[in-house]
Amino acid sequence: MYKKIKGTEDIYGKDMKYWYYIEKIARETARLYGYSEIRTPIFEQTELFVRSVGKDTDIVQKEMYTFEDKGGRSITLRPEGTAPTIRAFVENSMVVTGLPKRLFYIGPMFRYERPQLGRQRQFHQFGIELIGSSSPMADIETIIIADKFIKNLGLVDYKIIINSLGCERDRKKYREALKEYYGNILDKVCDDCKKRYNTNVLRLLDCKVDVEYAKNAPKIIDYLCENCKNHYEKTKEILKELDIKFEENPRLVRGLDYYNGIIFEIHHGKLGAQSAVGGGGRYDKLVKELGGPDTPSLGFAVGIERLIIALKNENIPVEDFKNNEIFVAHLGEKAKLVALEISEELRENGISVVFNTMERGLSSQLKHASRLKCKLCIIVGENELERDVVILRNLETGDQVEIERDFIVGTAKEWLEES
Repeated sequence: MYKKIKGTEDIYGKDMKYWYYIEKIARETARLYGYSEIRTPIFEQTELFVRSVGKDTDIVQKEMYTFEDKGGRSITLRPEGTAPTIRAFVENSMVVTGLPKRLFYIGPMFRYERPQLGRQRQFHQFGIELIGSSSPMADIETIIIADKFIKNLGLVDYKIIINSLGCERDRKKYREALKEYYGNILDKVCDDCKKRYNTNVLRLLDCKVDVEYAKNAPKIIDYLCENCKNHYEKTKEILKELDIKFEENPRLVRGLDYYNGIIFEIHHGKLGAQSAVGGGGRYDKLVKELGGPDTPSLGFAVGIERLIIALKNENIPVEDFKNNEIFVAHLGEKAKLVALEISEELRENGISVVFNTMERGLSSQLKHASRLKCKLCIIVGENELERDVVILRNLETGDQVEIERDFIVGTAKEWLEES
């Protein structure tokens, strides 16, 4: 027997309603804010991610699924959605249709990590990218969209955390300050942080082991230039005026090198240590880095698996999608074709129908209908055909009536509305 690969999940049954629910809210939220969907390939040239995400990041160093294809090219399954979206923006010359460009995506990503609750090796994200604006209003609207999406899902036990990474000059000065600080305690930090000290010192602030050392580290807010500080203050000021709740964390960093300026994360209170359900921020140099014009941009992504856990932990009611509403049973050779015609007539009127395709007796058909949780059953028998009627049975109450052939659809709709 074959088994699924470690770190992947089969998604089916009762969980599907959560996927449909989140994807529906995601698409509707994106539509309301003027975003169009983009679907990029699930694999790209490896160099795309090395260049954009950063060769010294954990993603590139440890987590990417990279292989050589039959043409000898290095290919990587996408570990995140921003770089492919920006590659598509540049390659397809989307800039000519005007800026800003608003794009969103929903789909699978791949990272080789230790599987745990809400974090699989194949996971799924909903993300948006706003390409072409340097205004604080773009940061504000992006955070508003993230907040609105989480609210629209019905979640309440969450918080938005923000920070600013400043511009390139700011980060250079800040890295020097961090180097000096951590240089004095380098023998005390974990082995990963010892490596990051020389390759990506900002990541020391995000270490889950050396939390106490990070608390006393310098704050980047003290190293922001006037322009970056004003941008950050303006963003916070308007968010407060709009009553968008947020917390500041001067040690918040993101795991991807392309970020600059304002960054943010969304954390849920019932997810334990891995509480982040999403995050994002600015990446003003990425479009140019990937061969396009100098184009300030920003966005965010949220993890669908973690959102499902959050929905379940908050007991958010999610409706089952309407399928298996009516089971059509039949008895006798002559009844089969009529039952099939009735099934199609019901489907043309938007009713979900399961037609009996097995050679079963009536009792077995009714048991199967109950297992499928059908609400109603239409029974087409040869005796009833002679009188041009069928039997409509409520599988929950056991009530049943005979209906003339011409009134099946109308009566079935009435019973479904009442059940």
